[in-house]
Amino acid sequence: MPRSPRIEYEGAIYHLMARGDRREPIVYNDGDREVFVETLGEACQRGRWEVFAWVLMDNHYHLALRTPQPNLVDGMRWFQNAFTRRINTRNGLWGHLFGGRYKSILVEPDGGGDYLTALIDYIHLNPVRAGLVDGVETSLLDYPWSSVAQAYGKSPGKRPVWMAVKEGLDLFQEKDTAKGRRGFVERLDQWAAAEHAEKAGFVQREEQTLQSTLRRGWYWGSESFREKLVERFGGSIAKDRDRELRSSELFKSHDREEAEAILSEAERDFGESLEELRKPKYGDLRRVAVAWALAKRTTIHQSEIAELTGLRTAANVSQRVRRFGQMNEKALSKELRKWRRKYSKFVN
Repeated sequence: MPRSPRIEYEGAIYHLMARGDRREPIVYNDGDREVFVETLGEACQRGRWEVFAWVLMDNHYHLALRTPQPNLVDGMRWFQNAFTRRINTRNGLWGHLFGGRYKSILVEPDGGGDYLTALIDYIHLNPVRAGLVDGVETSLLDYPWSSVAQAYGKSPGKRPVWMAVKEGLDLFQEKDTAKGRRGFVERLDQWAAAEHAEKAGFVQREEQTLQSTLRRGWYWGSESFREKLVERFGGSIAKDRDRELRSSELFKSHDREEAEAILSEAERDFGESLEELRKPKYGDLRRVAVAWALAKRTTIHQSEIAELTGLRTAANVSQRVRRFGQMNEKALSKELRKWRRKYSKFVN
């Protein structure tokens, strides 16, 4: 049976989940967990993703995020591949880290049904269901590997810029103040203390549960939300989405547009045509700088970056881009310093 394609559109909200191969660990120590957060941050920067909630457990993770541009597929491919490479390198492993495809469930924005708020709570209560937090002697703030401790429990200047905390707090009628953030965490701890751990965050809507959508669903929302998706993306979406959607405009990659914009910026900033920039010149790092920006801000494959910049191979791109990103500013010309600063900034 052909695999169903991912449904992508501007402003889509997803519940994403992936488990380790054979349910084995995807992280082995706190250093690996920090790599997860760093890699997720890079993926958000590349795709301009906005994260409402995340949690990392030993053998799986959950994300609730919005894609302002229709780029989930490219972004997740980069994220999972990059994370796998980094964990394998750190631990002397090789091969698959994740078991099969990641789950991607479309989520209805909150507007009466409370689907997104239910999802945010469900994700944050994972450590409770795992028996790591009880809400009485231990708070969800004590579990460091979720967006409770790393985002909702922190002031704006101390949390990742890719976290949509203010919007998340608004959904729960809390303000982004010390009092509002404390109220958000206390409500979760009270829920954890009041419920049996295995049921923490268990939610049912219209005979649909978050757990059932992960097993066999493709959306988490009302019937009217489902009807809108079917109307927008084709009548066969629930039965046979593959043929309908792969030939549609839905799968045109936003990354190609972003790459074209970066290449146009390079021609303007460096004062030469792309054809000239591609030509190898001793000591000229401009085409490497362009490759670095493409790698930093898009998820297009490194072999394609090699073709666009004249760097020959994906391996050469990987090596040259890494070195360029690590170079001391004093070793760069003024125009290259300006270029690197521009593309180092996070863009919402």
